[in-house]
Amino acid sequence: QVLLVETGGGLVQAGGSLRLSCAAPGRTFSLYGMGWFRQAPGKDRECVAAIDRTGINTNYADSVKGRFTISRDNAKNTVYLQMYTLKPEDTAVYYCAAGRTSGATSSSQSYGSWGQGTQVSVSS
Repeated sequence: QVLLVETGGGLVQAGGSLRLSCAAPGRTFSLYGMGWFRQAPGKDRECVAAIDRTGINTNYADSVKGRFTISRDNAKNTVYLQMYTLKPEDTAVYYCAAGRTSGATSSSQSYGSWGQGTQVSVSS
């Protein structure tokens, strides 16, 4: 089991920005892909961004392309989600997830460890 801890959520006005961080312990962080998921009230969990083990290959949900950027620092065992031009529809609990493999996959089945979530609320 891997314990992931998300930080950086908060309340912002539409058009604002936030940066989420996810820290993971251990020595194997750099071997696996990482993802950011979100879940809004009454909606299914969705993958918003994923990054492979190298940090070079990324995938984004269409709804966040051009606004969100996922990155990682393997030396710090940390993955980030930089969010710009936030919209009210971005309001959700955001979860960090560690993959079972090395790729930038969007399927929740590809992830074996999850954080507790951090709330992002965007007001209009």
